[in-house]
Amino acid sequence: MKDLFHAPLFVLEMANNHMGDVEHGLRVIREFAAICREFPFRCAFKMQYRHLDSLIHPDFVGRNDIKYIKRFSETRLSRDDTRRLVAEIKAQGFLAMCTPFDNASVETILEDGFDILKIASCSFTDWPLWERVVQADLPIIASTAGAALADMDKVVTFLSNRKKTFAVMHCVGEYPTPLETLQLNQIDLLKARYPQVPIGYSTHEDPHLTLPVVAAVAKGAMIFEKHVGVATDVYPLNAYSGSPAQIQAWLQAAQTALTLCGVTGERTPPTPAEAASLFSLRRGVFLRHAVHAGDRLTDQDVFFAIPTQDGHVTANDWSKYHHYFATEDLPAGAPLLTSASRCLDTRDTVWNVVRQVKDLLKRGNIVVPGCAQLEISHHYGLDRVHEVGITMITVVNREYCKKLIVVLPGQSHPPQYHKQKEETFHVLHGSLHLTLDGDSQSYGPGAVIVVGRGVVHSFDSRDGAVFEEISSTHQAGDSFYLDPKIAENPQRKTFLNYWLDHA
Repeated sequence: MKDLFHAPLFVLEMANNHMGDVEHGLRVIREFAAICREFPFRCAFKMQYRHLDSLIHPDFVGRNDIKYIKRFSETRLSRDDTRRLVAEIKAQGFLAMCTPFDNASVETILEDGFDILKIASCSFTDWPLWERVVQADLPIIASTAGAALADMDKVVTFLSNRKKTFAVMHCVGEYPTPLETLQLNQIDLLKARYPQVPIGYSTHEDPHLTLPVVAAVAKGAMIFEKHVGVATDVYPLNAYSGSPAQIQAWLQAAQTALTLCGVTGERTPPTPAEAASLFSLRRGVFLRHAVHAGDRLTDQDVFFAIPTQDGHVTANDWSKYHHYFATEDLPAGAPLLTSASRCLDTRDTVWNVVRQVKDLLKRGNIVVPGCAQLEISHHYGLDRVHEVGITMITVVNREYCKKLIVVLPGQSHPPQYHKQKEETFHVLHGSLHLTLDGDSQSYGPGAVIVVGRGVVHSFDSRDGAVFEEISSTHQAGDSFYLDPKIAENPQRKTFLNYWLDHA
């Protein structure tokens, strides 16, 4: 039963609509079973138990002027009758569910072999009842009509601390419920407030209406409860209980809504028809000039145009993370096909660097602003980033500049100098080996080193280091490397803005 509430569950509530007539109750169960079998849903049939001998105060027994005492007394069933109804519920393929309104009824529910306990809204803060209910090894559904958020927090905490399998239902306790008081946005509130708790919808609106269940499905409710009954010449239906025909329409509307909404919590792949349509509208990659097998293709080697062909590499596939190589000689104007090329995807390398950077920051207890941009410098290409390269996190760059520089274990930064900015390095974590105009020295946490304008500097770290770079404004083009090959590589940097929350 652990995963009971993680797929749609439809609950048909008989309440007292058996009218105290066990044969009528059996008829109700059977007629709705025939309806439910038409749908691919898990369904539960729900009863209500009250131990009337102790629930009703002795001074009020037999009082027909009190609505609920009269109703409950007139629809009372014997223990043999309730057992017959439970047996029929299970025989018809339903899960058996029951609401206790007092502690003694919990005992009876357990004796009768029900599958699920339901707590009514009126009992939502009945703590003596809760204390008995949580002793039972059954999943629990609780309705929340009229409950304050503080009380919901208490109940959710109470059940969570006891590691109970439970769900919470949005419910409005008006019978029937006018449309203007259905307040289906409460489903959103409950889902946001209790993200680990399955949320349902217990409904009491006019049973002719199907739009509310459609909206509840769209909002992500997982459990749907409705009162049901069968009208006869002797037993009319009340204004909020659905007939078999109405429940059939209700379930059909829910099934349509579930189909329209599709899966929850994950991105769905495109259908073959959708994928083919989108592919046909993309620009394909074509060659500007002839290339040879083994050549790496750059932006200067290709252009993008329509129409695309089967197996075409498209502009959507072309990015700084994807490096394409021809696997055979190709003429000018030819389409670049997957069958005539290979792709090196460097994205995994980038995110591997990000993970290592985050780990080093964590070990150094260094807090990074959420808006900070991350810049990976891979001077000789991503394939050598763990040998030569660094990661820079720009905190601020105005008339003054602050960056966090992360040097992964074994990384080095090649010699360079600046003409415009002066820098101060403040080591925060690890050990940094720094060379200034040929003079080398190692520095640990707390060290402060000034790097003047025009000073050639390089650095590396055996075990990893993090330091602050505090400087005057950083200007693009103010980094001059002694190795001219670095400046000739326009793809030597990768920038990421949304990286802190990446796994």
